[in-house]
Amino acid sequence: MTDPDFQPPVNPMPAAVTLLFLAIAGIEAGLSLAEAGIIGGPGAVGWRLALVRDYGFSNEVFDWMIANRRFPASEVVRVVSYSFVHLGFTHAVFAMVLLLALGKMVAEAMGQTAVVLIFFAAGIMGAILYALVLDDPIWLVGAYPNVYGLIGAYSFVMWRKLANLGEPQYRAFLLIALLMGIQLLWGVFFEAGTQWLADLFGFFVGFGLCFVLAPGEWAKLRARVRHR
Repeated sequence: MTDPDFQPPVNPMPAAVTLLFLAIAGIEAGLSLAEAGIIGGPGAVGWRLALVRDYGFSNEVFDWMIANRRFPASEVVRVVSYSFVHLGFTHAVFAMVLLLALGKMVAEAMGQTAVVLIFFAAGIMGAILYALVLDDPIWLVGAYPNVYGLIGAYSFVMWRKLANLGEPQYRAFLLIALLMGIQLLWGVFFEAGTQWLADLFGFFVGFGLCFVLAPGEWAKLRARVRHR
């Protein structure tokens, strides 16, 4: 029999976060095994580059669609699929760690549906805004705009919590400030590129969505609209 008072030492991971993690981890596991020569034979070494080419987000492809007003499904899907392809094992691992940590916190505060909506909306809008602002020919891949959206949601939760406690709300943005500072420092010593901008857009999308998705915020928004 199961003890009804038993509390697991570690809270279970929300199912939505687990599924997103497994989707990223499964693809990366296959690519890493292929690069190690364990599966796929000699031709498997090029699988990663092929996935980047076929499913990564390209500014040039996006510009072509806008200029020609043609939006084939095989190209439109890139705004979603790029998040599940990474440049290497380490690139994927950092994204997965952030997804697990932040996804769990956001799910506990706002629910699993909010996690899924923020994850995909931040990824999609992060890529689109990145393409509209810059004309960088480098392909965008990885779940970082998505997880930065979850950072935005976490920051929102902390922002509201600090307000209720009467404490300085700027402290809610220490995490994003730290991460952006690391990216800036990295860019000083290495050629970091401009993809950090897509991450920052993802953060703002995640933060903004919380004004609708966070518990009680939709009712507050409707009340403000009615009183105007």
